[in-house]
Amino acid sequence: MKGGFNMQSLMKQAQKMQEKMQKAQEEMKDKTIEATVGGGIVKVVFNGAQEMVSIEINKDAVDPDDVETLQDLVLSAVNAGISKSKEMVQEEMGSITGGMNIPGMF
Repeated sequence: MKGGFNMQSLMKQAQKMQEKMQKAQEEMKDKTIEATVGGGIVKVVFNGAQEMVSIEINKDAVDPDDVETLQDLVLSAVNAGISKSKEMVQEEMGSITGGMNIPGMF
């Protein structure tokens, strides 16, 4: 089968890509991204596994008469952190897969 499709070679390439992606996913747990809202009133840090690793709330934002605003800021910061974390992972994985979108990989 000259010049034909080599399934064994394709499987080896797929296995190497999978190994690289697994290694990258482990490394992403050590990479972090920061999101701030309200001019720095709330700051969150997420890792590449979309886990929040820290949160800082400026003490001036704590107003017992306006808890709702602080809740909104925390919610916004967390959502922004998750979004940035996902983007970081997409970029990292995209460099491994050459931009191919492989369902279920990340």
